[in-house]
Amino acid sequence: MKLYFRPSPLWEPERFHYAAEQMMLTLFPGERPEYPAQEPHILTEAGCAVFSLRPEGGTVWLGAGVNWQGRTASGRRGLPADSLGGAPEQAIRSVQHALKLAFYEAGTALLGRQPPWGALTGVRPVKLPTRSLLAGAGPEGAQRELEEVYQVSPERAKLAVECAQASLDVRRSLAPREVSLYIGIPFCPSRCAYCSFVSADVGRTLNLVEPYVQALLAEIDAAGRVLEQAGLSVRSFYMGGGTPTTLSAGQLDLILRRCRRALPLEGCGELTVEAGRPDTITREKLEVLRAHGVGRISINPQTLEGHVLEAIGRDHTPGDIQAAFALAREVGFACINMDLIAGLPRDSFQGFRRSLEGVLALGPENVTVHTLARKKGSSLMAGGGEGGLPSGEETARMLDFSREALIQRGYQPYYLYRQKYMSGALENVGWTLPGAQSVYNIVMMEELQTVVSLGAGGVTKLIDPPSGKILRLSNPKYPQEYLAAGEKLARQRQEILEFYH
Repeated sequence: MKLYFRPSPLWEPERFHYAAEQMMLTLFPGERPEYPAQEPHILTEAGCAVFSLRPEGGTVWLGAGVNWQGRTASGRRGLPADSLGGAPEQAIRSVQHALKLAFYEAGTALLGRQPPWGALTGVRPVKLPTRSLLAGAGPEGAQRELEEVYQVSPERAKLAVECAQASLDVRRSLAPREVSLYIGIPFCPSRCAYCSFVSADVGRTLNLVEPYVQALLAEIDAAGRVLEQAGLSVRSFYMGGGTPTTLSAGQLDLILRRCRRALPLEGCGELTVEAGRPDTITREKLEVLRAHGVGRISINPQTLEGHVLEAIGRDHTPGDIQAAFALAREVGFACINMDLIAGLPRDSFQGFRRSLEGVLALGPENVTVHTLARKKGSSLMAGGGEGGLPSGEETARMLDFSREALIQRGYQPYYLYRQKYMSGALENVGWTLPGAQSVYNIVMMEELQTVVSLGAGGVTKLIDPPSGKILRLSNPKYPQEYLAAGEKLARQRQEILEFYH
Protein backbone atom coordinates (compact mmCIF):
# COMPACT_ATOMS: atom_id res chain seq x y z
CA MET A 1 0.00 0.00 0.00
CA LYS A 2 1.28 3.47 -0.91
CA LEU A 3 1.38 5.79 2.09
CA TYR A 4 1.41 9.56 1.47
CA PHE A 5 1.89 12.29 4.06
CA ARG A 6 0.79 15.72 2.91
CA PRO A 7 3.28 18.47 3.80
CA SER A 8 2.55 20.48 6.94
CA PRO A 9 4.69 22.63 9.23
CA LEU A 10 3.08 20.74 12.12
CA TRP A 11 4.84 17.44 11.51
CA GLU A 12 7.85 15.57 10.23
CA PRO A 13 6.22 12.66 8.36
CA GLU A 14 9.10 10.24 8.95
CA ARG A 15 8.24 10.23 12.66
CA PHE A 16 4.84 8.75 11.85
CA HIS A 17 5.68 6.09 9.29
CA TYR A 18 5.78 3.32 11.89
CA ALA A 19 2.35 4.24 13.32
CA ALA A 20 0.84 4.16 9.82
CA GLU A 21 2.51 0.84 9.04
CA GLN A 22 1.23 -0.75 12.24
CA MET A 23 -2.35 0.16 11.45
CA MET A 24 -1.92 -0.87 7.81
CA LEU A 25 -0.79 -4.35 8.92
CA THR A 26 -3.76 -4.59 11.29
CA LEU A 27 -6.32 -3.65 8.65
CA PHE A 28 -4.68 -4.96 5.48
CA PRO A 29 -2.26 -7.70 6.60
CA GLY A 30 -1.27 -8.70 3.07
CA GLU A 31 0.04 -5.22 2.24
CA ARG A 32 3.56 -3.84 2.53
CA PRO A 33 4.31 -0.09 2.86
CA GLU A 34 5.63 2.08 0.04
CA TYR A 35 6.47 5.79 0.24
CA PRO A 36 6.31 7.30 -3.26
CA ALA A 37 7.87 10.73 -3.73
CA GLN A 38 4.98 12.11 -5.77
CA GLU A 39 1.78 12.78 -3.81
CA PRO A 40 -1.63 12.27 -5.48
CA HIS A 41 -3.73 15.43 -5.67
CA ILE A 42 -6.94 13.46 -5.19
CA LEU A 43 -7.62 10.02 -3.77
CA THR A 44 -7.92 8.14 -7.05
CA GLU A 45 -5.03 5.69 -6.81
CA ALA A 46 -6.08 2.18 -5.74
CA GLY A 47 -4.21 0.78 -2.77
CA CYS A 48 -3.14 4.01 -1.10
CA ALA A 49 -3.64 6.03 2.07
CA VAL A 50 -3.16 9.80 2.35
CA PHE A 51 -2.59 11.50 5.71
CA SER A 52 -2.89 15.21 6.50
CA LEU A 53 -2.47 17.39 9.56
CA ARG A 54 -3.99 20.86 9.56
CA PRO A 55 -5.14 23.42 12.15
CA GLU A 56 -8.71 24.68 12.34
CA GLY A 57 -9.38 27.16 15.10
CA GLY A 58 -8.28 25.64 18.41
CA THR A 59 -8.17 22.11 16.95
CA VAL A 60 -5.61 20.27 14.86
CA TRP A 61 -7.23 17.68 12.61
CA LEU A 62 -5.52 14.47 11.57
CA GLY A 63 -7.15 13.19 8.38
CA ALA A 64 -6.79 9.82 6.68
CA GLY A 65 -8.16 9.02 3.23
CA VAL A 66 -7.96 5.45 1.94
CA ASN A 67 -8.56 4.00 -1.51
CA TRP A 68 -8.96 0.24 -1.35
CA GLN A 69 -9.96 -1.83 -4.37
CA GLY A 70 -11.32 1.27 -6.08
CA ARG A 71 -13.51 2.39 -3.18
CA THR A 72 -12.66 5.32 -0.90
CA ALA A 73 -13.37 6.30 2.68
CA SER A 74 -12.00 8.85 5.10
CA GLY A 75 -11.58 9.30 8.81
CA ARG A 76 -10.35 12.06 11.05
CA ARG A 77 -9.47 12.78 14.65
CA GLY A 78 -9.14 16.16 16.35
CA LEU A 79 -6.48 17.20 18.84
CA PRO A 80 -6.53 20.36 20.98
CA ALA A 81 -3.97 22.68 19.38
CA ASP A 82 -2.34 23.39 22.73
CA SER A 83 -1.70 19.65 23.25
CA LEU A 84 0.98 19.84 20.55
CA GLY A 85 2.86 22.62 22.28
CA GLY A 86 4.06 20.64 25.28
CA ALA A 87 6.76 17.99 25.58
CA PRO A 88 7.82 16.84 22.09
CA GLU A 89 7.57 13.14 22.86
CA GLN A 90 4.08 13.53 24.28
CA ALA A 91 3.00 15.55 21.22
CA ILE A 92 4.37 12.85 18.91
CA ARG A 93 2.46 10.14 20.81
CA SER A 94 -0.75 12.17 20.57
CA VAL A 95 -0.41 12.57 16.80
CA GLN A 96 0.49 8.89 16.36
CA HIS A 97 -2.62 7.89 18.29
CA ALA A 98 -4.84 10.22 16.26
CA LEU A 99 -3.33 8.96 12.99
CA LYS A 100 -4.05 5.34 13.91
CA LEU A 101 -7.65 6.10 14.87
CA ALA A 102 -8.29 8.13 11.70
CA PHE A 103 -6.76 5.38 9.53
CA TYR A 104 -8.80 2.79 11.46
CA GLU A 105 -12.04 4.70 10.88
CA ALA A 106 -11.43 4.85 7.13
CA GLY A 107 -10.15 1.29 6.82
CA THR A 108 -12.96 -0.40 8.75
CA ALA A 109 -15.54 1.56 6.73
CA LEU A 110 -14.07 0.00 3.58
CA LEU A 111 -13.65 -3.50 5.01
CA GLY A 112 -17.11 -3.59 6.62
CA ARG A 113 -15.72 -5.23 9.77
CA GLN A 114 -13.57 -4.50 12.78
CA PRO A 115 -10.47 -6.50 13.78
CA PRO A 116 -10.72 -8.30 17.14
CA TRP A 117 -8.12 -5.96 18.66
CA GLY A 118 -9.73 -2.88 17.16
CA ALA A 119 -7.34 0.02 16.66
CA LEU A 120 -4.84 -1.38 19.16
CA THR A 121 -1.49 -2.17 17.56
CA GLY A 122 1.86 -3.39 18.82
CA VAL A 123 3.23 -6.53 20.40
CA ARG A 124 2.21 -5.88 24.02
CA PRO A 125 -1.49 -4.97 24.33
CA VAL A 126 -1.43 -5.80 28.06
CA LYS A 127 0.62 -2.69 28.85
CA LEU A 128 -2.38 -0.39 28.37
CA PRO A 129 -4.68 -2.02 30.95
CA THR A 130 -1.68 -2.44 33.27
CA ARG A 131 -1.17 1.34 33.22
CA SER A 132 -4.90 1.86 33.81
CA LEU A 133 -4.92 -0.51 36.78
CA LEU A 134 -1.86 1.18 38.27
CA ALA A 135 -3.64 4.52 37.90
CA GLY A 136 -6.55 3.17 39.94
CA ALA A 137 -9.05 2.52 37.14
CA GLY A 138 -10.06 -0.94 38.37
CA PRO A 139 -10.65 -3.94 36.07
CA GLU A 140 -13.96 -2.64 34.71
CA GLY A 141 -12.51 0.77 33.94
CA ALA A 142 -9.46 -0.74 32.25
CA GLN A 143 -11.66 -2.95 30.10
CA ARG A 144 -13.97 -0.06 29.24
CA GLU A 145 -11.01 2.03 28.02
CA LEU A 146 -9.92 -0.76 25.65
CA GLU A 147 -13.44 -1.17 24.28
CA GLU A 148 -14.40 2.50 23.94
CA VAL A 149 -11.13 4.23 23.05
CA TYR A 150 -9.46 1.45 21.04
CA GLN A 151 -12.54 -0.46 19.79
CA VAL A 152 -11.21 -3.77 21.17
CA SER A 153 -13.80 -6.55 21.29
CA PRO A 154 -15.15 -7.33 24.80
CA GLU A 155 -13.61 -10.83 24.75
CA ARG A 156 -10.12 -9.55 23.87
CA ALA A 157 -10.39 -6.63 26.28
CA LYS A 158 -11.24 -9.01 29.12
CA LEU A 159 -8.29 -11.25 28.19
CA ALA A 160 -5.92 -8.28 28.28
CA VAL A 161 -7.18 -7.06 31.65
CA GLU A 162 -6.87 -10.51 33.22
CA CYS A 163 -3.29 -10.79 31.93
CA ALA A 164 -2.59 -7.30 33.31
CA GLN A 165 -3.75 -8.44 36.73
CA ALA A 166 -1.41 -11.45 36.53
CA SER A 167 1.41 -9.13 35.50
CA LEU A 168 0.81 -6.85 38.46
CA ASP A 169 0.82 -9.83 40.85
CA VAL A 170 4.30 -10.80 39.60
CA ARG A 171 5.48 -7.20 39.54
CA ARG A 172 4.70 -6.83 43.25
CA SER A 173 6.82 -9.91 44.02
CA LEU A 174 10.01 -8.74 42.28
CA ALA A 175 13.02 -7.46 44.22
CA PRO A 176 15.16 -4.54 42.93
CA ARG A 177 18.41 -6.50 42.44
CA GLU A 178 16.88 -9.51 40.73
CA VAL A 179 17.11 -10.41 37.05
CA SER A 180 15.83 -13.25 34.91
CA LEU A 181 18.18 -15.32 32.78
CA TYR A 182 17.75 -16.88 29.34
CA ILE A 183 20.03 -19.42 27.70
CA GLY A 184 19.56 -20.07 23.97
CA ILE A 185 20.25 -23.40 22.28
CA PRO A 186 19.89 -22.68 18.54
CA PHE A 187 19.58 -26.26 17.29
CA CYS A 188 16.56 -28.37 16.30
CA PRO A 189 16.25 -31.91 14.92
CA SER A 190 14.63 -30.37 11.83
CA ARG A 191 13.20 -26.99 10.84
CA CYS A 192 9.43 -26.57 11.09
CA ALA A 193 7.80 -25.08 8.00
CA TYR A 194 6.33 -22.10 9.89
CA CYS A 195 9.53 -21.25 11.79
CA SER A 196 11.50 -18.08 11.14
CA PHE A 197 13.68 -18.27 14.25
CA VAL A 198 17.42 -18.60 13.92
CA SER A 199 17.95 -22.28 14.60
CA ALA A 200 20.08 -24.86 12.86
CA ASP A 201 19.13 -28.34 11.72
CA VAL A 202 21.39 -30.38 13.98
CA GLY A 203 21.77 -33.06 11.33
CA ARG A 204 23.47 -30.55 9.04
CA THR A 205 25.44 -28.68 11.70
CA LEU A 206 26.52 -31.49 13.99
CA ASN A 207 30.12 -30.25 13.90
CA LEU A 208 29.01 -26.94 15.49
CA VAL A 209 27.23 -28.40 18.52
CA GLU A 210 30.20 -29.26 20.71
CA PRO A 211 32.12 -26.01 19.98
CA TYR A 212 28.90 -24.13 20.71
CA VAL A 213 28.51 -25.85 24.07
CA GLN A 214 32.10 -24.98 25.02
CA ALA A 215 31.62 -21.32 24.02
CA LEU A 216 28.37 -21.19 25.99
CA LEU A 217 30.11 -22.57 29.09
CA ALA A 218 32.66 -19.75 28.84
CA GLU A 219 29.89 -17.17 28.52
CA ILE A 220 28.08 -18.64 31.54
CA ASP A 221 31.27 -18.27 33.61
CA ALA A 222 31.74 -14.68 32.47
CA ALA A 223 28.08 -13.80 33.07
CA GLY A 224 28.32 -15.23 36.57
CA ARG A 225 31.23 -12.89 37.36
CA VAL A 226 29.32 -9.89 36.00
CA LEU A 227 26.18 -10.68 38.00
CA GLU A 228 28.25 -11.11 41.16
CA GLN A 229 30.08 -7.79 40.63
CA ALA A 230 26.76 -6.02 39.98
CA GLY A 231 25.18 -7.56 43.08
CA LEU A 232 22.41 -9.27 41.09
CA SER A 233 20.62 -12.56 41.70
CA VAL A 234 18.52 -14.68 39.32
CA ARG A 235 14.77 -14.85 39.93
CA SER A 236 13.76 -17.07 36.99
CA PHE A 237 15.78 -19.20 34.58
CA TYR A 238 14.70 -20.25 31.08
CA MET A 239 16.56 -22.41 28.58
CA GLY A 240 14.96 -22.16 25.14
CA GLY A 241 15.86 -22.41 21.52
CA GLY A 242 15.68 -23.98 19.06
CA THR A 243 15.17 -27.11 21.08
CA PRO A 244 17.52 -27.53 24.08
CA THR A 245 16.85 -31.25 24.29
CA THR A 246 18.45 -31.62 20.87
CA LEU A 247 21.65 -31.71 22.95
CA SER A 248 22.78 -34.98 24.50
CA ALA A 249 22.12 -35.80 28.14
CA GLY A 250 25.82 -35.27 28.81
CA GLN A 251 25.82 -31.83 27.20
CA LEU A 252 22.71 -30.78 29.13
CA ASP A 253 24.31 -32.00 32.34
CA LEU A 254 27.49 -30.04 31.60
CA ILE A 255 25.60 -26.79 30.93
CA LEU A 256 23.27 -27.05 33.92
CA ARG A 257 26.10 -28.09 36.23
CA ARG A 258 28.06 -25.01 35.10
CA CYS A 259 25.02 -22.78 35.62
CA ARG A 260 24.68 -24.05 39.19
CA ARG A 261 28.35 -23.40 39.86
CA ALA A 262 28.78 -20.04 38.15
CA LEU A 263 25.44 -18.22 38.39
CA PRO A 264 23.66 -16.78 41.46
CA LEU A 265 20.77 -19.24 41.39
CA GLU A 266 20.32 -19.70 45.13
CA GLY A 267 17.08 -17.70 45.20
CA CYS A 268 15.85 -18.81 41.78
CA GLY A 269 12.28 -19.98 42.19
CA GLU A 270 11.65 -21.19 38.65
CA LEU A 271 13.81 -23.18 36.24
CA THR A 272 12.29 -23.97 32.84
CA VAL A 273 13.75 -25.95 29.95
CA GLU A 274 11.98 -26.30 26.61
CA ALA A 275 11.89 -29.99 25.79
CA GLY A 276 9.70 -28.93 22.88
CA ARG A 277 10.02 -31.69 20.34
CA PRO A 278 9.02 -35.17 21.56
CA ASP A 279 11.52 -36.73 19.13
CA THR A 280 14.32 -35.24 21.28
CA ILE A 281 13.04 -36.45 24.67
CA THR A 282 14.56 -39.43 26.46
CA ARG A 283 14.36 -40.65 30.04
CA GLU A 284 18.05 -39.91 30.54
CA LYS A 285 17.67 -36.27 29.46
CA LEU A 286 14.60 -35.76 31.65
CA GLU A 287 16.42 -37.24 34.64
CA VAL A 288 19.33 -34.85 34.06
CA LEU A 289 16.92 -31.90 34.09
CA ARG A 290 15.24 -33.08 37.29
CA ALA A 291 18.60 -33.69 38.97
CA HIS A 292 19.51 -30.04 38.42
CA GLY A 293 16.27 -28.67 39.84
CA VAL A 294 14.40 -27.97 36.62
CA GLY A 295 10.75 -27.95 37.65
CA ARG A 296 9.01 -26.84 34.46
CA ILE A 297 9.36 -28.11 30.91
CA SER A 298 7.55 -27.61 27.62
CA ILE A 299 6.41 -30.49 25.43
CA ASN A 300 4.99 -28.76 22.37
CA PRO A 301 2.81 -30.75 19.99
CA GLN A 302 1.61 -27.67 18.00
CA THR A 303 -1.06 -30.09 16.70
CA LEU A 304 -2.23 -33.64 17.33
CA GLU A 305 -3.34 -34.11 13.73
CA GLY A 306 -0.93 -36.45 11.94
CA HIS A 307 -1.36 -34.93 8.48
CA VAL A 308 -0.77 -31.43 9.89
CA LEU A 309 2.43 -32.59 11.63
CA GLU A 310 3.55 -33.89 8.25
CA ALA A 311 2.66 -30.59 6.55
CA ILE A 312 4.78 -28.57 8.99
CA GLY A 313 7.80 -30.87 8.64
CA ARG A 314 7.74 -32.64 11.99
CA ASP A 315 9.11 -36.18 12.14
CA HIS A 316 6.99 -37.49 14.99
CA THR A 317 3.45 -38.73 15.53
CA PRO A 318 0.67 -37.70 17.92
CA GLY A 319 1.43 -40.92 19.82
CA ASP A 320 5.02 -39.77 20.36
CA ILE A 321 3.72 -36.62 22.04
CA GLN A 322 1.50 -38.58 24.40
CA ALA A 323 4.34 -40.99 25.23
CA ALA A 324 6.75 -38.12 25.95
CA PHE A 325 4.21 -36.48 28.26
CA ALA A 326 3.65 -39.73 30.15
CA LEU A 327 7.41 -40.21 30.50
CA ALA A 328 7.85 -36.69 31.89
CA ARG A 329 5.18 -37.32 34.50
CA GLU A 330 6.85 -40.63 35.39
CA VAL A 331 10.21 -38.90 35.88
CA GLY A 332 8.54 -36.41 38.23
CA PHE A 333 7.69 -33.21 36.35
CA ALA A 334 4.73 -31.55 38.04
CA CYS A 335 4.57 -28.51 35.76
CA ILE A 336 4.39 -29.09 32.01
CA ASN A 337 3.53 -26.58 29.30
CA MET A 338 2.12 -27.61 25.94
CA ASP A 339 1.89 -25.34 22.86
CA LEU A 340 -0.70 -25.45 20.11
CA ILE A 341 -0.79 -23.30 16.97
CA ALA A 342 -4.06 -22.20 15.39
CA GLY A 343 -4.02 -21.70 11.62
CA LEU A 344 -1.46 -24.33 10.58
CA PRO A 345 -1.42 -25.62 6.98
CA ARG A 346 -3.96 -28.36 6.23
CA ASP A 347 -5.60 -27.85 9.62
CA SER A 348 -9.28 -27.09 10.17
CA PHE A 349 -11.49 -25.96 13.02
CA GLN A 350 -12.45 -29.56 13.78
CA GLY A 351 -8.81 -30.66 13.63
CA PHE A 352 -7.75 -27.90 16.01
CA ARG A 353 -10.60 -28.80 18.32
CA ARG A 354 -9.45 -32.43 18.43
CA SER A 355 -5.88 -31.29 19.18
CA LEU A 356 -6.93 -29.04 22.05
CA GLU A 357 -9.20 -31.69 23.53
CA GLY A 358 -6.36 -34.22 23.25
CA VAL A 359 -3.98 -31.86 25.07
CA LEU A 360 -6.52 -31.13 27.79
CA ALA A 361 -7.03 -34.86 28.33
CA LEU A 362 -3.35 -35.08 29.29
CA GLY A 363 -3.79 -32.39 31.96
CA PRO A 364 -0.82 -30.03 31.50
CA GLU A 365 -0.46 -27.17 33.98
CA ASN A 366 0.12 -24.61 31.19
CA VAL A 367 -1.30 -24.46 27.67
CA THR A 368 -0.07 -21.81 25.25
CA VAL A 369 -2.29 -21.20 22.24
CA HIS A 370 -0.42 -19.45 19.42
CA THR A 371 -1.77 -18.01 16.21
CA LEU A 372 0.29 -18.79 13.12
CA ALA A 373 2.45 -15.82 12.16
CA ARG A 374 3.06 -15.79 8.41
CA LYS A 375 6.74 -14.88 8.53
CA LYS A 376 8.68 -14.28 5.33
CA GLY A 377 11.70 -16.11 6.78
CA SER A 378 9.82 -19.39 7.05
CA SER A 379 9.91 -22.11 4.40
CA LEU A 380 6.10 -22.14 4.49
CA MET A 381 5.90 -18.61 3.12
CA ALA A 382 8.99 -18.91 0.91
CA GLY A 383 7.36 -21.86 -0.81
CA GLY A 384 4.07 -20.05 -1.39
CA GLY A 385 2.30 -22.18 1.21
CA GLU A 386 -0.50 -19.73 2.00
CA GLY A 387 -2.89 -21.62 -0.23
CA GLY A 388 -3.14 -24.48 2.27
CA LEU A 389 -3.75 -22.29 5.29
CA PRO A 390 -7.09 -21.86 7.07
CA SER A 391 -8.71 -18.46 6.59
CA GLY A 392 -8.43 -15.75 9.20
CA GLU A 393 -12.08 -16.33 10.05
CA GLU A 394 -11.56 -20.06 10.65
CA THR A 395 -8.45 -19.34 12.72
CA ALA A 396 -10.51 -16.90 14.81
CA ARG A 397 -13.02 -19.71 15.46
CA MET A 398 -10.13 -21.84 16.73
CA LEU A 399 -9.03 -19.10 19.13
CA ASP A 400 -12.57 -18.49 20.34
CA PHE A 401 -13.10 -22.19 20.98
CA SER A 402 -9.80 -22.49 22.85
CA ARG A 403 -10.71 -19.57 25.11
CA GLU A 404 -14.07 -21.08 26.04
CA ALA A 405 -12.72 -24.61 26.49
CA LEU A 406 -9.76 -23.56 28.63
CA ILE A 407 -11.85 -21.35 30.91
CA GLN A 408 -14.32 -24.21 31.33
CA ARG A 409 -11.45 -26.49 32.43
CA GLY A 410 -10.25 -24.02 35.06
CA TYR A 411 -7.38 -22.38 33.16
CA GLN A 412 -6.69 -18.65 33.45
CA PRO A 413 -4.95 -16.36 30.92
CA TYR A 414 -1.68 -15.02 32.34
CA TYR A 415 0.37 -13.59 29.47
CA LEU A 416 -0.49 -12.43 25.99
CA TYR A 417 1.28 -10.95 23.01
CA ARG A 418 0.82 -10.30 19.32
CA GLN A 419 3.12 -10.52 16.30
CA LYS A 420 3.29 -9.06 12.83
CA TYR A 421 1.59 -11.01 10.04
CA MET A 422 -0.58 -13.07 12.40
CA SER A 423 -3.48 -14.87 10.80
CA GLY A 424 -6.67 -12.93 11.48
CA ALA A 425 -4.75 -10.21 13.39
CA LEU A 426 -5.25 -12.35 16.50
CA GLU A 427 -2.97 -13.16 19.47
CA ASN A 428 -0.92 -15.69 21.43
CA VAL A 429 -2.14 -16.49 24.94
CA GLY A 430 -0.54 -18.40 27.78
CA TRP A 431 -3.06 -20.21 29.98
CA THR A 432 -2.38 -21.67 33.41
CA LEU A 433 -4.01 -23.63 36.15
CA PRO A 434 -4.14 -21.53 39.34
CA GLY A 435 -0.68 -21.08 40.87
CA ALA A 436 1.27 -22.62 37.98
CA GLN A 437 2.01 -19.53 35.87
CA SER A 438 5.54 -18.97 34.54
CA VAL A 439 7.14 -15.90 36.13
CA TYR A 440 9.70 -15.78 33.31
CA ASN A 441 7.03 -15.52 30.60
CA ILE A 442 5.34 -12.59 32.34
CA VAL A 443 8.62 -10.82 33.15
CA MET A 444 9.92 -11.21 29.61
CA MET A 445 6.75 -10.21 27.81
CA GLU A 446 5.80 -7.28 30.05
CA GLU A 447 9.40 -6.07 30.48
CA LEU A 448 9.15 -6.08 34.28
CA GLN A 449 12.82 -6.70 35.00
CA THR A 450 16.16 -7.23 33.26
CA VAL A 451 16.53 -10.42 31.26
CA VAL A 452 20.16 -11.41 30.71
CA SER A 453 20.43 -13.59 27.60
CA LEU A 454 23.29 -15.97 26.87
CA GLY A 455 23.97 -17.88 23.66
CA ALA A 456 23.38 -17.24 19.98
CA GLY A 457 20.36 -15.13 19.11
CA GLY A 458 19.85 -13.95 22.68
CA VAL A 459 18.81 -10.35 23.34
CA THR A 460 19.64 -8.98 26.78
CA LYS A 461 17.14 -6.34 27.93
CA LEU A 462 18.50 -4.16 30.70
CA ILE A 463 15.49 -2.57 32.40
CA ASP A 464 15.29 0.14 35.02
CA PRO A 465 11.62 0.03 36.13
CA PRO A 466 11.55 3.40 37.96
CA SER A 467 12.71 5.34 34.88
CA GLY A 468 11.37 3.01 32.21
CA LYS A 469 14.82 2.93 30.60
CA ILE A 470 15.50 -0.14 28.43
CA LEU A 471 18.84 -1.01 26.85
CA ARG A 472 19.01 -3.92 24.39
CA LEU A 473 22.20 -5.89 23.78
CA SER A 474 22.00 -8.46 20.97
CA ASN A 475 24.19 -11.54 20.73
CA PRO A 476 25.10 -12.73 17.22
CA LYS A 477 22.23 -14.66 15.65
CA TYR A 478 23.99 -17.63 14.09
CA PRO A 479 26.11 -20.27 15.87
CA GLN A 480 29.12 -19.65 13.60
CA GLU A 481 29.02 -15.90 14.34
CA TYR A 482 28.56 -16.52 18.05
CA LEU A 483 31.67 -18.70 18.16
CA ALA A 484 33.74 -15.77 16.83
CA ALA A 485 32.14 -13.04 18.97
CA GLY A 486 34.31 -13.04 22.07
CA GLU A 487 35.15 -9.33 21.95
CA LYS A 488 31.57 -8.24 21.34
CA LEU A 489 30.28 -10.37 24.21
CA ALA A 490 32.93 -8.92 26.52
CA ARG A 491 31.88 -5.36 25.59
CA GLN A 492 28.25 -6.19 26.30
CA ARG A 493 29.12 -7.60 29.71
CA GLN A 494 30.83 -4.31 30.51
CA GLU A 495 27.66 -2.47 29.49
CA ILE A 496 25.70 -4.57 31.99
CA LEU A 497 28.08 -3.49 34.76
CA GLU A 498 27.84 0.15 33.73
CA PHE A 499 24.03 -0.02 33.66
CA TYR A 500 23.93 -1.18 37.27
CA HIS A 501 26.58 1.13 38.68
